[in-house]
Amino acid sequence: MTGGERQGPAEGSTRSEHFGEEFLGVLLDQGHELPPHRLGPLVAQQVGRLHGRETSLFLQDYDQVWLVPLPGDGLAAGEPLPIDGSDAGRAFREARPVEVSQVGGVRIYLPLLDGGDQVGVMAVTLDRIHDEERRLLRRLASLVADMLVTKHGYTDLFFRLRRREPMSVAAEIQWSLLPPLAMSTARVELAGMLEPAYDVAGDSFDYALNGDVLHVAMVDAMGHGLDAATMATVVIGAYRHARRINVGLSEIYAFMDRAVAVQFGPDHFVTAQMMRLDTATGRLQWVNAGHPAPLLIRGHRVVRRLQGPTTLPVGFGGQAPRISEAALDPGDRIMCFTDGLIEERDVGGEEFGEEQLIGWVNRLEPTARQIRTVARSLSHTLQRARGGITTDDATLLLIEWRGGAAADPVAFLE
Repeated sequence: MTGGERQGPAEGSTRSEHFGEEFLGVLLDQGHELPPHRLGPLVAQQVGRLHGRETSLFLQDYDQVWLVPLPGDGLAAGEPLPIDGSDAGRAFREARPVEVSQVGGVRIYLPLLDGGDQVGVMAVTLDRIHDEERRLLRRLASLVADMLVTKHGYTDLFFRLRRREPMSVAAEIQWSLLPPLAMSTARVELAGMLEPAYDVAGDSFDYALNGDVLHVAMVDAMGHGLDAATMATVVIGAYRHARRINVGLSEIYAFMDRAVAVQFGPDHFVTAQMMRLDTATGRLQWVNAGHPAPLLIRGHRVVRRLQGPTTLPVGFGGQAPRISEAALDPGDRIMCFTDGLIEERDVGGEEFGEEQLIGWVNRLEPTARQIRTVARSLSHTLQRARGGITTDDATLLLIEWRGGAAADPVAFLE
């Protein structure tokens, strides 16, 4: 074997760390100046060094129904694949590689995960696959996910690709305002869903993990369309400002209340809920400004509503809210939602209601481990139960506290 040749996986060799560094280093070295539309071809080129072929990069659509293939030189063309009912979709839903034997080789689907958020799926075909190739492809998928998220911020390519329907201007504003729909760490996990994805306006949520404390807010601006989207934008902006100057929950409410009152006047309001979770201890604090009470899920069943004192919606100049508290057990989940989820009519014409919501949560919770999968399944199931009709924004957010004793991955590097 000459110095310029490498023995391929078909010849039974293993890949050294030196080769792995070189293999991934090409993307790292070229990535910072690589135009977004050239990322896919570069990935396909690198996969070819493992004797891989038919490389595909799929991005999830906004409804999380389809996986849409990224076009580009060297990438396999094809139709969108359903998230439910395809091998690529199984890798997406379960957040793990899926290998499928086929004539002449094996097709491997790898989830593209960035901080727990599901970007999409990478698919590659090889004649055969060994542990070293699996390891390199997993690392490649992680790097590709990070690069897709980074480049998503300065191109329209990925936005256009993910759209399966026309999007309203209000929804455009809301999606640009949102943080990633999912986040996962050793101590806490979070996932949210918004409906209707292409016409959402007044609903939004925001979160930040600062040290041991997870900060969360969910808002529902009155009305629909651009007015609601504008109010939600102002409220989330005020929330972020107050959170970043490190004031308490009651003071955060005051910042948001003043922002709406000054900008929109006395006839406009936003219901809101703000939370703080100490991820080291499981201590949960929250204030409620006219919002539906969150649900506490323990052992995959709703055990109670997190009732507490409420104040007026943001914009009405309510009294400083009283802070409620609860102690979570490891594995507990909190479900926050907007009233559009329960005030819609079901297929029989009756208001959907909170009891039906709780019933569906209890049925679906035990069926999936990943909180992302539960959030997606619950949102889609509730939409079907309403006959596919969503006349108001319907948003849900799930938070799981895994326990303060969960290992910090950094500790393994010491």
